[in-house]
Amino acid sequence: MAAQTVATNDTDTAGTDTAGAVDLGPASALSCRECGERFPLGPIFACEICFGPLEVAYDLPTGDPEGLRKQIEAGPDNIWRYAPLLPVPADVATKPNLNPGWTKLVKADNLARELGVTGGLFIKDDSGNPTHSFKDRVVAQALEAARAFGFTTLSCSSTGNLAGAVGAAAARAGFRSCVFIPHDLEQGKVVMAAVYGGDLVGIEGTYDDVNRFCSELIGDPLGEGWGFVNVNLRPYYGEGSKTLAYEICEQLGWQIPDQLVIPIASGSQLTKIDKGLQELIKLGLVEDKPYKIFGAQAEGCSPVSAAFKAGHDVVRPQKPNTIAKSLAIGNPADGPYVLDIARRTGGAVEDVNDEQVVDAIKLLARTEGIFAETAGGVTVGVTRKLIENGLLDPSLTTVVLNTGDGLKTLDAVAPTSGPSAVIKPSLDAFRSAGLAG
Repeated sequence: MAAQTVATNDTDTAGTDTAGAVDLGPASALSCRECGERFPLGPIFACEICFGPLEVAYDLPTGDPEGLRKQIEAGPDNIWRYAPLLPVPADVATKPNLNPGWTKLVKADNLARELGVTGGLFIKDDSGNPTHSFKDRVVAQALEAARAFGFTTLSCSSTGNLAGAVGAAAARAGFRSCVFIPHDLEQGKVVMAAVYGGDLVGIEGTYDDVNRFCSELIGDPLGEGWGFVNVNLRPYYGEGSKTLAYEICEQLGWQIPDQLVIPIASGSQLTKIDKGLQELIKLGLVEDKPYKIFGAQAEGCSPVSAAFKAGHDVVRPQKPNTIAKSLAIGNPADGPYVLDIARRTGGAVEDVNDEQVVDAIKLLARTEGIFAETAGGVTVGVTRKLIENGLLDPSLTTVVLNTGDGLKTLDAVAPTSGPSAVIKPSLDAFRSAGLAG
């Protein structure tokens, strides 16, 4: 399908290196990841020359790292503290927005002891966002682009978390929302996506079927005026994940961790975290040092892991079959770029089965009091497996991402989580149960 183009000035043609009339702060153009061709800022997502994916290019505020660092530290306790590095207008913090971000970086000493990590283990816990997943970050970015381009409806294809984030952000900003999900998602995510009052449409099929449908809708008159956050607004949407890199480094005292373990669905989060780290280095906000990035998948949907282990540069699509439905994208758009980053940084891509996911969810809850959704179980489980296989160095500083709240995926742990005992209301019954300490 050809890229959808909206003219932003009188010279809106391929090869233009001039931003349009929209105000997206330091964003200067869209650049093709494959051929480098540049386009004016607009709701386009594929290069008109080679059909490669587009991403945001910037005129970043170089030359005064100390001044920029102070400006960031004086900003609000949300992602808009990084507005000078994001495709948003300078006054973004004054607009109706859910203001996600600045979530906790938890020093996980108890989990570290269990896993044998001695160099410092941290959980970046993004379950603290407004709709309890990292998706609030990317939607906040896409919403600002939707405002700039005059869209009236906010939409997406989603495995659950994104649908809720879009519904909430649209409600807050006064947009209409219509989101599309696979018909068999976890009930908690369905309810959370529906409660915000927008339209929620279940599609019979997998996430890849849903995404294909949304791509068709964009090219149809039915989709006129619609901003699909992860399709025609995808270049801006993806930039929200950079804020995870910014926050982690700032929370570590403006230092890059030695190792990061990041879940893979489409792969965009991992690639944008790497982009964020590279930007911090370029701006002089952190010391340039080696770091390793590890990708984490569920065995029942592990096309990137399979490609990495086989030494391939392309990703062969899979049909998902896993409890980790938020990661169940069988044909991940950023898969090849994830492979490049894992190999460039000396990291790896690994997977764990559903039983290991559940065990890891319970391990994190038991040791740190963090109830992760299945994606968090994947990252913690993969971290343990990487250590056991000698791929992740336990003597180095490691950050593991938890991207959502376990209350959204109760079905995964419900069969093995319940009362220790059911007793009559008497001391003798309590003693007989053997729970008196």
